[in-house]
Amino acid sequence: TLKDACDAHDPSYYPRFKAWCDKYFSNVHRGETRGIGGIFFDDLDDKEPEQLFRFAYDAGNAFIRAYVPLVARRMAMPYTQRERDWQLIRRGHYAEFNLVYDRGTKFGLMTPGARIESILMSLPLAARWEYMNKPDPDSPEDLLLRAVRTTTTWTK
Repeated sequence: TLKDACDAHDPSYYPRFKAWCDKYFSNVHRGETRGIGGIFFDDLDDKEPEQLFRFAYDAGNAFIRAYVPLVARRMAMPYTQRERDWQLIRRGHYAEFNLVYDRGTKFGLMTPGARIESILMSLPLAARWEYMNKPDPDSPEDLLLRAVRTTTTWTK
């Protein structure tokens, strides 16, 4: 769906923006990307503003079309303390990315007179770190870690 939205505007967009996403959203110190799939683009100026707006609009709508069915399929799945603990660990990794690598956060924190709370409000309210956490082999958590530690081509 994201690839289709990209291809409708420029066939070079998807491979370029997917690679950019994989590189930018990387927790280098953990050898992980922040998530799986997705694209990233910033400061585009290769087309007219209206064309770029249409692309951004279409990409956003493609994300919704992809995400809503995933939520619908999984929203009734059991959710226990085990899943909550894992969610908090993953949120901790997100916080690490934001504080260590995200250029917007870093820029904001270095700006004199910045409203620090406004900059940090994208951080999760709760997060968790466990020393040397290693999920059980072949568990859903292990499968996710394998996915975020490998660059994958999700489209054909």
